[in-house]
Amino acid sequence: MENNKLTELIIEKGLMIIAILSIIIILLIIGFIVVEGMPAIEQIGFFNFIFGMKWAPKDEVYGVFPMIIGTLEMMAISLVIAVPLSIGCSVFMTEYANNTMNRILKPTIQSLAGIPSVIYGFFGLVVLVPFIRDHFGGTGFSLIAASIILSIMILPTIISVSEDAIYAVPSAMKEASYGLGATKWQTIYKVILPTAAPGIVTAIILGMGRAIGETMAVIMVAGNVAQIPGSIFEPVRVLTSNIALEMGYAIDLHYNALFATGIILLIVIMILIAIADYVAYKSRIEGSGDL
Repeated sequence: MENNKLTELIIEKGLMIIAILSIIIILLIIGFIVVEGMPAIEQIGFFNFIFGMKWAPKDEVYGVFPMIIGTLEMMAISLVIAVPLSIGCSVFMTEYANNTMNRILKPTIQSLAGIPSVIYGFFGLVVLVPFIRDHFGGTGFSLIAASIILSIMILPTIISVSEDAIYAVPSAMKEASYGLGATKWQTIYKVILPTAAPGIVTAIILGMGRAIGETMAVIMVAGNVAQIPGSIFEPVRVLTSNIALEMGYAIDLHYNALFATGIILLIVIMILIAIADYVAYKSRIEGSGDL
């Protein structure tokens, strides 16, 4: 008995140490980015850096506003495409598909998550970009091309987490709905999805993080022009691509400006996650009130 208590204590303390180390590592990474990026923000000016419309390292002009807009637009479009497909697929797999269909769908979806991002980018470069160029004009390297590729990449994450959230809905709630005369679709729409909403929002948060943080596939299909796109068929450059494209040769203020771009990216991500967490919290509160 004493050995069991000692083992549990060691495991508990070990997990606590791992958690603390994880937090410390994250804080060190954030601190390094802030230390390296602050000289650029101090020299350029915070508002000039954020709301500047031009990024021209040769002229020592650094403004990331077009890239912030491009990042948000790309994320929004990819979520608009991916979220309905993901939730629909999750509902089908949990409520309609038989065992045979699930044995086919699950490995297929999981395999999408294991494909390297460069492969998605290569697919977009070879197939999607020429298709857009031939049917919609322009070069094909565009906001919509990057958004479509990203929507495919985040599908497995949102589907898997949403599926778990739907499975976690108590069967008693479904049976009660059926007992009151509700149809299967009414039960899904009125009972299952609202109850699973916090988990589904979490899935969307994870997909959103993947969409914002993706670099390689976006570089290959977005066009990488630092401008606010006038349409979804125009090229765009996002914050992550800007860092990846220029870090290899950046020096002095340019180098610090790229780290400052990382600071802006962190701020954008934290704001979006805070909003999504608030939505999830409100969903849980409303769900508890309904119960």
